Amino acid sequence: MIEGIKRIERTAFISDIVKNDYRTAAVFKKYDIDFCCGGKFSIEMICANKNLDTTEVIRELEASIQDTTSTGVYEFQDWKPDFLADYVIHVHHRYLEKAIPDTAAYLDNLTRKHTTQFSYLPELQHTFTAFSDIIVPQQKQEEEAIFPYVRQVARAYQNKESYAALLVRTLRKPVEQVMLQEQKRVEDLIRKMRELTRNYTPPENACVSHKVTLKKLLEVDNDTVQHIHLENDILYPRILSMETELTRQGGYQ
Repeated sequence: MIEGIKRIERTAFISDIVKNDYRTAAVFKKYDIDFCCGGKFSIEMICANKNLDTTEVIRELEASIQDTTSTGVYEFQDWKPDFLADYVIHVHHRYLEKAIPDTAAYLDNLTRKHTTQFSYLPELQHTFTAFSDIIVPQQKQEEEAIFPYVRQVARAYQNKESYAALLVRTLRKPVEQVMLQEQKRVEDLIRKMRELTRNYTPPENACVSHKVTLKKLLEVDNDTVQHIHLENDILYPRILSMETELTRQGGYQ
């Protein structure tokens, strides 16, 4: 056995596996295996009942819980702006594209089944919907308009191209719209979700699905906070500074 690889036994109960690591819920959901209140069956038993390959299901479960994050600290401020923009797209945008609808589905299921018991759920669902309604089109705007311009300015600046000043069309207006308006609203909605869930803390009588949903929300929260930091505190200020320098060099001030 490779040191550090997490293993799941064939006799392990479904509900216990999800309690130990919420990320396994996605695999059970894929195979339509109940991991919540009816999850008191072993992997081996449920796979036999559903005519599934136990070894393959366990392989997918183990893959879902391996820690693939780097132990090092990224020096984002030292990265070139065009590379940082690509990182934001391929890491944060791609993650949220999948995580937002997945989390919405978990939250919808939880709200439909447990609103009577947990009255805060409808407001939480409404808040998350408002959050996703901003984030999804915002990412599209970044990928289709803002980031292509970021790459254009960054490369012109780095290569000291003679016509670089002509490329500057002022990023400040769309960036300020995103930074000061839309992302402020996103931050407010994140704070509201934290308040409603007591920082994503499950109630004492929460079922497994409830706990998984809160973990998913916490994951989205963490990713979004870093996403906003990389753009607002590092990427956009550097591009705006390059714009100013290119304009000055071109004699347009």
